[in-house]
Amino acid sequence: MNNTIAPGIAPRFANPSSESRSVTLQFDDNALLAQLYGEFDRHLSLLEKQTGVKLSSRGNRLTISGPPGRTVVAEEALRQLWRGLERGDGCTIAQVEAALRMAANGPEPDGEPRLPLRDLPQIRTRKGAIAPRSPAQAAYMDTLNRHEISFGLGPAGTGKTYLAVAHGVALLLSGQVERIVLSRPAVEAGERLGFLPGDMKEKVDPYLRPLYDALNDMLPGDQLARRIAANEIEIAPLAFMRGRTLAHCFAILDEAQNTTPAQMKMFLTRLGEGSRMVITGDTTQIDLPPGTPSGLVEAARILENVPGIGFMRFSETDVVRHPLVGRIVAAYGRADAEHAPRKRNWNGADAGPK
Repeated sequence: MNNTIAPGIAPRFANPSSESRSVTLQFDDNALLAQLYGEFDRHLSLLEKQTGVKLSSRGNRLTISGPPGRTVVAEEALRQLWRGLERGDGCTIAQVEAALRMAANGPEPDGEPRLPLRDLPQIRTRKGAIAPRSPAQAAYMDTLNRHEISFGLGPAGTGKTYLAVAHGVALLLSGQVERIVLSRPAVEAGERLGFLPGDMKEKVDPYLRPLYDALNDMLPGDQLARRIAANEIEIAPLAFMRGRTLAHCFAILDEAQNTTPAQMKMFLTRLGEGSRMVITGDTTQIDLPPGTPSGLVEAARILENVPGIGFMRFSETDVVRHPLVGRIVAAYGRADAEHAPRKRNWNGADAGPK
């Protein structure tokens, strides 16, 4: 991709007080250009809608016109998408939205995209390489890199668990850990599973299905089955963790809002030599019996400033699923705030507005 500044227009970022800015990007691969534009130019339409700029294409040139700040965001998003296409990542509506979120946070100092798995094998799915799709996800991946224990807190759809699994797979493939241990509380920690058909594995597998789905995205089916059989990847309910020491592994506790304080402490103290842990959860979706405190809520309060433990808190603006998911989460958040005086918090006391 080459840059061609339209005649009479100042270079990038110059004259920020002007009311309009125009820049023309020139692309050198027509096959990739078709992917960049999308079917019936739907990617360009989304870029125009989200940024408020006007995009005009002619041949292999694309002109961006509009307010300076908005044209900068559109240009940076297009640059990121083009670099991804050159790497073979493809281009989808979700990737366009991700590029816009990243571009709104400012361009990369070195012109390179924010890759979450620096110095680790790149994890690719059928939809392309795994990379952060929001500034919050980039910060989360940095937290995973820098801390032995990391907490990812926030609503559904922010990529907390998916990126943690990707990080664990990358560490396993690079030989930095010997195995991955994935765990979830089975809501009542296995105490009310008797009505489900089958043996214990068949009873708890439905609770663990999201973890299997993430792994299936990142590893070929035969390799995943082989690694599970060799105990290099273990997926087990939280109730099975008691009494163990997790050494030289990458351990993830998902849906941690449904742990009790005792269960959370039990899991955290399983950390052994050469291991890392990630705890993910959404404190707005606690399914524990009324009056039962959440171990995740308590851990976030107690461990906030403990060295070696990192926290990343996501909000509804960080949701990277369908755009409606973010709006749904925000709507529920507003409703909860409006009705907070009539709700009771996890320890049974009256909950006032936050």
